Amino acid sequence: MAKDCIIDIRHLSKSFGGVKVLDDINFYVRRGEFVTLLGPSGCGKTTLLRQIAGFIAPDEGCIMLEGNDISGIPPYKRPLNTVFQRYALFPHLDVFDNIAFGLKLSKLPQEEIEARVKKMLKLVSMTDYEDRSVESLSGGQQQRVAIARALVNYPKVLLLDEPLAALDLKMRKDMQIELKEIHRKMGTTFIYVTHDQEEALTLSDTIVVLNEGRIQQIGTPIDIYNEPRNSFVADFIGESNILDGQMIRDRRVAFIGHEFDCVDEGFGEDVPVDVVVRPEDIYFTAEPSRCQFRAKVNSCIFKGVHYEMWVDTDSGYELMIQDYDPYPAGTGVMLYIDPDDIQVMHKERTCNVFPGTVKGEGKVEFLGAEFEAATDGFAEGDEVNVTVGFNGVDLLDHQDEGKLSGEVHFLLYKGNHYHLTVKTDDGDRIWVDTNDIWDKGDLVGIDLKPGAIKLSRRDD
Repeated sequence: MAKDCIIDIRHLSKSFGGVKVLDDINFYVRRGEFVTLLGPSGCGKTTLLRQIAGFIAPDEGCIMLEGNDISGIPPYKRPLNTVFQRYALFPHLDVFDNIAFGLKLSKLPQEEIEARVKKMLKLVSMTDYEDRSVESLSGGQQQRVAIARALVNYPKVLLLDEPLAALDLKMRKDMQIELKEIHRKMGTTFIYVTHDQEEALTLSDTIVVLNEGRIQQIGTPIDIYNEPRNSFVADFIGESNILDGQMIRDRRVAFIGHEFDCVDEGFGEDVPVDVVVRPEDIYFTAEPSRCQFRAKVNSCIFKGVHYEMWVDTDSGYELMIQDYDPYPAGTGVMLYIDPDDIQVMHKERTCNVFPGTVKGEGKVEFLGAEFEAATDGFAEGDEVNVTVGFNGVDLLDHQDEGKLSGEVHFLLYKGNHYHLTVKTDDGDRIWVDTNDIWDKGDLVGIDLKPGAIKLSRRDD
């Protein structure tokens, strides 16, 4: 833990209705830092913020503020303030009195209240608005008032729960700049919740990426973008080409049917890996000597700052490329990737493995269902590991058509196939490689292909 740490989250967990929303969360926040909790809807980021604020009690773990456990202290006694998405301003009070509300509750002298409020109005660029009704203000102005009201008490930490989500795009971008400047001037520690990746990259000193109640990665915006730890982070933060690869040896990796120099070491030799290449890091060239592979452009769309192109490579893969110069559809191109722009990651898994029980000759039970399998060498009642390759799973259009049923939970395009996470009705996960197009949230039947099931002894 850093010496200048102001908040230290230790082994924090929380469940609602038997569902674990936060699972053993550990991280710390430095004094004066702008930390963003980033993740998709339902990942637990707002629950985590509300526990820091004191609105929700943790089931396990503790929240340390300057070395003291505040887990059991009520919200109004914590030296923290929260800015909510819906502002929560008092409609019957003008701008001045909204900002001064907490100071008046604390019975500060009127002179000090006026001095502090005027300082905050200047900080949020609303010096001439103190007598205005808050209902006459725009969304961005109301948000400034909410931030001023939260900061006027000089909290040790300011918590912000998606405060810009209700604003339109232009106003949201303007307020990002305002927030960054307010943070710089005040030096207060900010903990900010958002699902907007660009917002997190713009504002933060440190980003904590969450998914399904667990921390996926902690790092600076540059680290998170350029060095994603796993495929979820790579896919969630910006656009990415995420591809199956084979680490040949240190500093040499194969993917999309070609070998490339890279800068990664320590993966071993002939090891399956995931490879991430950002769309802006694939370059066009007119020099055959620089060309590493060829492709044909199949679409070219102007995105305002750059062109987004999809190309079909000479080895049957589809890649996204972003470039300032357009190449029309149908154009044959030569491409290369610099070693520094290839990010190699350990594979999280290479197949499905489930605990199972042999139910008799040719039968094994796992995932709550019974399947046919080769059981030679096993006796009824043996506890086994059941291995199923990603290609050994069939997804069906109707839930009642398979032995199991579930929902497509997460999907990655791997250049020539889709890699899906399917959550069964009982909450188990099955990973599937398929060429069929599915969407997140699709309800599916699940079957296993003949011969796809392999058994091994549990103690092996």
